[in-house]
Amino acid sequence: MEVKVSMSYLDDEKYIVKNISGNELTIDMYAREKKENLSPMELLLSAVTSCAALEVVSMIKKRRREFRDIKAETSGVRAESHPMYYKEINIKYIIYSKDLEEKEADRFISLALTKYCSVGSSIRKDSQIKHTFEIIR
Repeated sequence: MEVKVSMSYLDDEKYIVKNISGNELTIDMYAREKKENLSPMELLLSAVTSCAALEVVSMIKKRRREFRDIKAETSGVRAESHPMYYKEINIKYIIYSKDLEEKEADRFISLALTKYCSVGSSIRKDSQIKHTFEIIR
């Protein structure tokens, strides 16, 4: 399966990408005080977090557990020298469910991050992806 995007230059630190459906996303690498959009590395954190969340929600529903919502907080620790990849990614999922068990949530998140999420599988093998979770009843 081939995936395509096109990219256009806006300025030295700002670009726009478009997928084949015509959806556009502006990306910038501005300093924090000038930030207008997500950076490529923030998009990577967003992608792995949401990709795994999609799988977690699917597993919860397949097990016929009550599901109301899922949220996440993600941080990454980058290498000090170039290419400054993520050495560690930490994701905390907050799952809203009345009957999801702790062991189920842990298993679903682990499977999502290690087996089913294609973004997680595309990250360097020496990067650690860790997770925690909280279930809100």
